Amino acid sequence: MDWKKMLCFCLVVFCCLLALSGCANNGADNGADSDAATGDLTPVTLMLDWTPNTNHTGVYVAMAKGYYQDAGLEVNILQPAEGGTEMAVATGQAEFGVSFQEVLVNALASDDPLPITAVAAMVDHNTSTLISLKEKNITSFKNLENATYAAWGALAELAVVKQCMEIQGGDFDTVNVVPAPGVDAIGLLQGGDVDAVWVYEAWEVPMFELAGIECNTIRFRDVAPELDYYTPLLIAGNAFLEENPEAAKAFLAATAKGYQFAAENPEEAADILCEAAPELNQELVLKSQNILSPLYQDDAPYWGYIDQARWQTFNDWFYNQGLIEKEVGAEGYTNDYLPQ
Repeated sequence: MDWKKMLCFCLVVFCCLLALSGCANNGADNGADSDAATGDLTPVTLMLDWTPNTNHTGVYVAMAKGYYQDAGLEVNILQPAEGGTEMAVATGQAEFGVSFQEVLVNALASDDPLPITAVAAMVDHNTSTLISLKEKNITSFKNLENATYAAWGALAELAVVKQCMEIQGGDFDTVNVVPAPGVDAIGLLQGGDVDAVWVYEAWEVPMFELAGIECNTIRFRDVAPELDYYTPLLIAGNAFLEENPEAAKAFLAATAKGYQFAAENPEEAADILCEAAPELNQELVLKSQNILSPLYQDDAPYWGYIDQARWQTFNDWFYNQGLIEKEVGAEGYTNDYLPQ
């Protein structure tokens, strides 16, 4: 599997999901290697996966509240690089990045694995959801038989749908799979040629609600626990972690504080995100924030924690599906830089 092609493809898919403009900012947290008391700040760059949305709220809260600056950090936020966020982090163009477990495991399974590590789960549970118009009566994955599914083209996508169908007694071979011609889930389903599509519960579902469109949704993780993988997550370059452990800890401590605030104060956090990215629809952001805020930590012992069993279960599933040629197992993540 050519991870370079995969990373570039995933970048195109994900960056198109939200046609919004990006932001660059400054901020701070607690415990970096710089002398915050004298005003010297350690520069740290975070590269997003796509444009600002509620997955990133905790970062923007940490910037607005001064958590990064208090920690002696000057944080800059960048939009994804042409070669992909993972490649940018691996080559030192950014110290941290936003990625996904399915992309990371593919990069780590390469013959030339990228020197990157997952350091925090931004959302504790996978919010990936199958959505369809209510009139289609798709209330289980078995109902996808003889239906038309629009695929975004991600590496594991069809394997995930097939797994859920098999569990619920459906025959994946009967599904008419077509490429999604765009990124508008509402337009796809209302066009009449598509019956179901993969969305993220905290973003697209509120879109349907605001548009007054009744729909059925099924979370993938509710059907197959092995699909409760980490998406999105924060990654860091291995060289940066080894050479700047205190700065890494400081960044994650401030970020955790931002996500904790967002979890406890969804309305104010939504306002902070909209101030940082005024192109966002405020009503959509608030609805999304109310869904996502309880999920940032959920039942994890602390924000950012990555559970080894869940991590390895998905990586093993990924390998067993033939999506990668080399087992990754429990490699590729650490909780060592998180505040506990």
